Amino acid sequence: MRQSHAMSDPQRPAFDPHPPRRNFYGRRHGKTLRPSQKGYLSEDLGDLRPRGISVQENPGRAPVDPARIFGDARPVWLEIGFGGGEHMVHMAARYPGIGIIGCEPFINGVAMLLGKIRTAGIGNVSVHPGDARDLMDVLPDASIERAFLMYPDPWPKARHHRRRFVTPEHLLPLARVMRPGGEFRVASDIPDYIRQTREEVPSAGFETVADTDQPWQDWISTRYEQKALREGRVPHYVTFRRTG
Repeated sequence: MRQSHAMSDPQRPAFDPHPPRRNFYGRRHGKTLRPSQKGYLSEDLGDLRPRGISVQENPGRAPVDPARIFGDARPVWLEIGFGGGEHMVHMAARYPGIGIIGCEPFINGVAMLLGKIRTAGIGNVSVHPGDARDLMDVLPDASIERAFLMYPDPWPKARHHRRRFVTPEHLLPLARVMRPGGEFRVASDIPDYIRQTREEVPSAGFETVADTDQPWQDWISTRYEQKALREGRVPHYVTFRRTG
């Protein structure tokens, strides 16, 4: 299991083997899946799903070594809420030497991703069809090189802002599992989400590297971005670096 000097960093949140029970907000199922999508789930998901993430499989919340997921000590990236999977598949194909774990509780999105993985023929991906917090509970300290939050659910009502990913409940566990110097990318077309991102992420142990309306050099436009552009909203892209 990979170790890091960051494990003794008093500013780094400690690994919690018994995290509190938490609520989940959002949809797990959408419209009826097509027969092909049901096939992807039944035939492909089992081999791509990382073991030891769920409480049922790992009630003691023992750390899960990413090298066990990918079979070697390659750099590991994390995509939080991969939607339809366009970005995740693009990055996996562009960077075959890394491994990407994608988290998405919406089963329709998982089925879409699996279809894209099969079409692209990539093998450096792992798919957790659930809450990213469950994965972050068991990842070792400083085990993630890069993380992505691409067009997350905006939760636009003020009383729901605490459900956004860019809150301490999510960001502190993310900071724990990211290596010092690791990159965290956020894309959104919702101005208030970007405002909260700018405020909350640095407080969790990150520094801002870039804050712009121009995408990254290796970016692929997703269906969520294309929808935003059609409806006249301006996407924004913020890059952070894990300090420590």
